[in-house]
Amino acid sequence: MLASASPRRLELLLQWGVDIEVDRADVEELDDPGAEPGQLTRANAVAKLECVLSRHPDRIVLAADTAVAMPGEVLGKPRDAADARRMLRALSGRWHEVVSAVAVSSSGAGHEVDVARTRVRFRQISQDELLGYLESGEWRDKAGAYAIQGRAREFAEEIDGEVETVIGLPRELTLRMLERSMVEIGERSEEVR
Repeated sequence: MLASASPRRLELLLQWGVDIEVDRADVEELDDPGAEPGQLTRANAVAKLECVLSRHPDRIVLAADTAVAMPGEVLGKPRDAADARRMLRALSGRWHEVVSAVAVSSSGAGHEVDVARTRVRFRQISQDELLGYLESGEWRDKAGAYAIQGRAREFAEEIDGEVETVIGLPRELTLRMLERSMVEIGERSEEVR
């Protein structure tokens, strides 16, 4: 069960061959620009997981959260176009880190949570490009005000790590955690027999 309404995360899971249902987590995400990004994303991922797990206690639940981090500031989802402009100007011409936390339950037997990090360097974004991107609306509901799988891909000069982490669901980490949950469930089933 995916504890997210993110079409990007669902699309990634389906591409990886994971058959999964969706149940959106109705939680207020923590948004603390001064927080350590790994702790912030972990806390949000666990809150989403627990929300959906409370409705589906016998299911494996997967939740994730992503933040964009620069020295001294975590960029969450922009409040409005002005906030998105501020974020994109701050990212222009600089390296930043994208942190995605993944939390997975194993059918009522607790949960595991871990974090993946990818560094991204944006080239200088011109004023016209910035205005065009803001007008596109692609920045809405995106950590750091951009979607690397969309038009913002042209801003990225370098990506050091998995691009899926930037999209919002790190591939290697997610598949490893899901596999461990499935093994744990299989082992518990054998113990019951």
